[in-house]
Amino acid sequence: MTNGQIKVQSRAADELNVAEEVSKLEEVGERLIKQALAKGASQVEVGVSKDLGLSVQVRNQQVETLEYNRDNSFGLTVYFGQKKGIATTSDLTPEGLDLAVDAACNIAKYTQPDPCSGLADKSLMASQSIDLKLDIPMGITAEKAQALAKECELAGTSEEKVSQSEGASFSSHRNIRFYANSHGFSAAIPSTRHSLSCVLIAEDEQGMQRDYWYSVARDASLLESAESIGKKAATRVAARLGGKKLSTQKAPVLMIPEVARGLVGNLCSAIQGSSIYRKSSFLIDSLNQQVFPKFVQIQEKPHIVGGLASAWFDNEGVATKEQFIVENGDLQTFLLGSYSARRLNMQPTGHAGGVHNLHLATMDIEFNEMIKKMDKGLIVTDVMGHGINLVTGDYSRGASGFWVENGEIQHFVQEITIASNLKTMFRDLVAIGNDIDYRSSHLTGSWLLAEMTIAGQNG
Repeated sequence: MTNGQIKVQSRAADELNVAEEVSKLEEVGERLIKQALAKGASQVEVGVSKDLGLSVQVRNQQVETLEYNRDNSFGLTVYFGQKKGIATTSDLTPEGLDLAVDAACNIAKYTQPDPCSGLADKSLMASQSIDLKLDIPMGITAEKAQALAKECELAGTSEEKVSQSEGASFSSHRNIRFYANSHGFSAAIPSTRHSLSCVLIAEDEQGMQRDYWYSVARDASLLESAESIGKKAATRVAARLGGKKLSTQKAPVLMIPEVARGLVGNLCSAIQGSSIYRKSSFLIDSLNQQVFPKFVQIQEKPHIVGGLASAWFDNEGVATKEQFIVENGDLQTFLLGSYSARRLNMQPTGHAGGVHNLHLATMDIEFNEMIKKMDKGLIVTDVMGHGINLVTGDYSRGASGFWVENGEIQHFVQEITIASNLKTMFRDLVAIGNDIDYRSSHLTGSWLLAEMTIAGQNG
């Protein structure tokens, strides 16, 4: 939508009567479960997601887009013994939901039985709701959203060396996730998510550089200020000027938290149930084995108040719990929903739908101290591409960052590739810094790795 077409609304974009909406969802869930059971289903589950909010993007102090959204998604799964049928729809009218029930039941009748299909055991259902304070609407209006984005961009473009803006964005969304099944479980988690970001460009005789900064939180009062975000984006992009080439070599690598948390994501992908039972993981035989050095502790904390991935039940209604994924360097568990647990003859771990707030214990070492500890090597600030093979663990990605010698940053480098194997990278982790990045559900500081292959200009 162009600026001339915008009709500004003063009404808050996140207005929602949560209690009323949840009550409606509970009624719909109960009716549909009864309806499917009456058609012969032995088990039924219902999942609904309702989302509303707005997003705005400005560029050169002009509003480029202003979008309001109100989305509904509905999923129904029925089981006729070991036969499974799924139907999804965005039509939540009684007629649309009736059609979904009929479709799911008809599909199930023609599928092959799977002995591992079915709901998670009733004994595993979450029984105690927990107020995690995830739903904190800010009463955002279009005017407020535009003002925040403009303030953020102006703070960035006012800084020296910034040549132009690629825009600043603000978004605020409110969601209700509802789940119910024929075990009698029925619950909803309302939540909010607010974010503000800025992307800037700097230029010198060697060309243009682009960088950004952003902040995200459940509670908008915990966002970094618009001015701070713009200035950080400017500082980051200015630091990329004056880059030099780098020759191919092997050297220590220091990954900043935004990059390091990607390695945590790789770990999660490698130990999720589907990767294990399909034998498509380099960690298939690593349960209760040492994967990291002894100092590494990775703990799941699903009940953090206001956490970006907090939840008291998973996507199957199974109770979440605080647990170690890695303790003293040893892998403690795979990430299992009910299906993968049955395939592996194990118990579900509360991970249907993913993990909930992984927290890596850090060492008492600042980022600058880690640079000095590395002495000579590469700080990786960005990675690109998808060169990760989870079957073998081979890791190869395009990267950019800063070259370090004598414990001091020398210059920016780009157009390089970093390569190793995830098993080796995990095993040879030297240190985890205390500079935790809280803008993710994978809470970690910087990672100092003993050595990687860096392919540069003669690679």
